Amino acid sequence: MATLVVHAAGAAPSFVTLVKPLTTLAAAPDSDVRVPNLRGVVAIEFDGESFTATALEGAQLVVNGKRRGQHTLADGDTMELGSTQLVFQSGERVPAPAQVQRNEQRDPQSLATARLAEFARQLASEPGVDTALTRLLDALIEVVRADKGFVLVVNEGTPQVLKARNFQRENVADAVERLSDTIVRRVLETRQPLCIEDALHDSQFNASESVVNLKLASVMCLPLVMRGELLGAIYVGNDKLTNLFTDRELEVATSFCSTAVLLVELGRQLDELRADKRALLERLEEHAYGDIIGACEAMRDIFRKIDKVAGTDISVLVTGETGTGKELIAREIHRRSPRKNGPFVAINCGAIPETLLESELFGHAKGAFTGAVASRPGRFQAAHGGTLFLDEIGEMPAALQVKLLRALQEHAVTRVGENKAEPVDIRVVAATNKDLDEEMKGGRFREDLYYRVNVVHLHLPPLHDRGEDAVTLAKWFLGRAARELGSKVKGFSPQALVAIKRFRWPGNIRQLENRIKKAVVLAEKPLISPDDLELRPEQLEPILALAEARDEWQKRYINEVLERNGGNRTKTAKDLGVDPRTIFRHLERMEAEKRGETLPPDEALDEQ
Repeated sequence: MATLVVHAAGAAPSFVTLVKPLTTLAAAPDSDVRVPNLRGVVAIEFDGESFTATALEGAQLVVNGKRRGQHTLADGDTMELGSTQLVFQSGERVPAPAQVQRNEQRDPQSLATARLAEFARQLASEPGVDTALTRLLDALIEVVRADKGFVLVVNEGTPQVLKARNFQRENVADAVERLSDTIVRRVLETRQPLCIEDALHDSQFNASESVVNLKLASVMCLPLVMRGELLGAIYVGNDKLTNLFTDRELEVATSFCSTAVLLVELGRQLDELRADKRALLERLEEHAYGDIIGACEAMRDIFRKIDKVAGTDISVLVTGETGTGKELIAREIHRRSPRKNGPFVAINCGAIPETLLESELFGHAKGAFTGAVASRPGRFQAAHGGTLFLDEIGEMPAALQVKLLRALQEHAVTRVGENKAEPVDIRVVAATNKDLDEEMKGGRFREDLYYRVNVVHLHLPPLHDRGEDAVTLAKWFLGRAARELGSKVKGFSPQALVAIKRFRWPGNIRQLENRIKKAVVLAEKPLISPDDLELRPEQLEPILALAEARDEWQKRYINEVLERNGGNRTKTAKDLGVDPRTIFRHLERMEAEKRGETLPPDEALDEQ
């Protein structure tokens, strides 16, 4: 193998193996052989038989003491480039042992190891898949002395060129026309590598149109297989030299392929994540309602009701389990109302001690109680011209319920310690996670106040009843948390998405958001797993037998239709195409379940 022995001033000799069809000598740091203070470029071109040195860009090339513009190198020729001397060795002479030790790149295997190590360092600093594939292909072309190389991927059974490069480290524009589809197809079908010495005269391929047209010589093609799945192939060739690729080059190429297959798989995963992100953004655009995300029928029904009531001043009661997003609903009603430019004031009636709640609601006069050093308006006055959100109204003490009812009826409030009423212009939205019907029956909530705040009722379903909404919300929360926390987490594993759908989420949306934030901070991989979300198999909703699942779905669906019909049993039976007695029987079973009793299955419903 041809070698340049480089003698630079003040430095020990170094050795450069001429493995490329074109080797550049220049002062630039990205040249193949760096020659300090050299003006211009000297190029050494290998045409398959001889090495020719050419002076370019004004370079002064002196060979064996004579100035040359171009010179075909012979064994022992000495080139003088400024203060640097380079001796050409054709490879026929065996270098001294000391020289072999210094020349790490003399052995192709050592060169491959060096290039892989260099590639690994570059990959750590520039982890882009496209850039990494480019550098890997450039290194492979250099090591095996090919003049072109290709990375192909299989897309829906069809091979496509993902990356194409030549020995000058340039992209190949007409990539598909520069390789043999016959050879590629054979490798993809057999999943076995091919190393062809002279394709144009090979009995297996010399009849191939692509081989004949391209006049192919040395060709090597290797499949990219990961966990039994065919991802694509790597193809390298040299059309000037025959018998170029031996078992050693095949072994080197196999080492590069092990890295290439990981890059191709990573690239595919990133493409899937980008496609998933685009689909998510499209779904969010389609399913988002202001700041609320939801696509299930129950949420769509709520959105339709908000559209109708937002432009009015009627009171709205929002119910639902803790963490279902009741305040978001209240804010969306305010945002879509004529009061949107006014204040939105929220107060949690269950978080403030009873002794302070009246002052918080209505304000107090100076000296009204110990610590009242100045007059102070309450939340009612602060919400004047806007919306007052009474969260957890079911926690309000009975004595205050009377004063709240009067304030709502008279549109005026009286501060603690004063007798004069102040008019207020507000719209009230109340929320609770309690069953106010049961609270009224137990005497804990006033019936007249209930009808005052419950002109329109919006019930938010729990997260586990919202189907795919859980996954959509999870992906949205992950994207936001990753941006805010500067995390490199990209998405969820398939197992994590299944776990999200099967978990009941007793804390609903708030619990989902907090769990994802924690996972984004602590996850060690780009994809969040069920373990990162602390979702163990025993915590997930069990898989029901088909008959049991059918029964559960029937119950939920009947309840949903009943709610849509405002509890009208006759209309619900008509809509469902069943006898009204079936609906009465369903309600009896629901009441029995609340008491911990079990009634026999409703055979009449099963027969419908």
